[in-house]
Amino acid sequence: MSPSNASLQFDVVIIGAGAAGLFCAAQAGQRGLKILLIDHATKVAEKIRISGGGRSNFTNRDLDVRAPHKHFVGQNPQFCRSALSRFTPADFVALVDKHGIAHHEKHKGQLFADHSAEDIIAMLLAECQAGHVERWQPCTVKNVEKMADSADATSVARYQIDTDRGRVQATNLVIATGGLSIPKIGATDLGYRLAQQFGLKLVTREPGLVPMTFDGASWAPYAQLAGLALPVVIGTGSRKTRMEFNEDLLFTHRGLSGPAILQISSYWQTGTPIDINLAPELDVTEHLLAAKQRSRKLIANELAAIVPARLADAWVAQDPDWQRPIAEASDKALLRLAERLTCWQLTPTGTEGYKKAEVTVGGVDTSELSQQSMEAKRVPGLYFIGEVVDITGWLGGYNFQWAWASAAACAKSLSS
Repeated sequence: MSPSNASLQFDVVIIGAGAAGLFCAAQAGQRGLKILLIDHATKVAEKIRISGGGRSNFTNRDLDVRAPHKHFVGQNPQFCRSALSRFTPADFVALVDKHGIAHHEKHKGQLFADHSAEDIIAMLLAECQAGHVERWQPCTVKNVEKMADSADATSVARYQIDTDRGRVQATNLVIATGGLSIPKIGATDLGYRLAQQFGLKLVTREPGLVPMTFDGASWAPYAQLAGLALPVVIGTGSRKTRMEFNEDLLFTHRGLSGPAILQISSYWQTGTPIDINLAPELDVTEHLLAAKQRSRKLIANELAAIVPARLADAWVAQDPDWQRPIAEASDKALLRLAERLTCWQLTPTGTEGYKKAEVTVGGVDTSELSQQSMEAKRVPGLYFIGEVVDITGWLGGYNFQWAWASAAACAKSLSS
């Protein structure tokens, strides 16, 4: 049922019914505040639904709240320390357990629902129901205005929001609209436009946790490897800015993907190279030189003991000196092969963009917000939480934990 044309009054209007918006609405509603949650999409929490292969990697046990720079990027990753220390992965796990949702840990602290991401969504909706949260969905926000200041700002609505379901007023406005990643499930730039409308600075937005692409001609020898995956060590940056990840790499028709690439993409700078060790568990030089003394096999066959056979065949095809029995190869050729295999340096031409990116790097400048409450320092009653803020986590549940933590920090500070 649609509301009437008269302005309805709420303590808090939250725009965006994703992870952060749902959790903030539930937490604030259970504190006794009158909450309206608005989202333009037909379905709620699509990003949760598709995350973790449909099982939602909802947090990460390895998160170090004392050193957020280890797992988060942004102009000031220390900004998220306050929120993360006050609502930890253990706190969210306790909520999951309270709702009887079975879950398990994969590698590197990643926690997933045993059955489905739908269980996490149902939990959040149940928490909203417990807080008597009103939800309008689908509902388009047409205009947001800050009302004239009153001598008693705590009791008079500060914001007026025009929607296609009518006009509402609220003392507090929370922006939980997410980023630009995966537009097919409803991503928009509304949150950034609202930040600009109220004079908040933005950090340049870029796709994050995203596959990388390479020039078609130079990539041709590797396009045939599409679908092949293997563990690697991948790095980028100079000595001071160096970042490395030990994760799985996936070849695609247009370039590289897999956890290794997604992780490094948040640190990669356009025009700079990445380097990949395709055989990180072995001393390749020692292996090849030893094989030369005892084997009559082709180099490709010996290489297939180190990396997948398809990759070995593609690799030796690059140099005639590698296309012979290993016993006939020069030490120099084998050293060159080992060096290239363990330090494959290449420069991406770009990424697959927001359509394939899991998150958006950049957003509302954290210098504009209170790290305790997520409230805009110069605009009372205006809050930004979750991905819309310039805080981006690593792959593996860190971004969801930021959503829960920033939402909880905001909810605790809201008043009627």
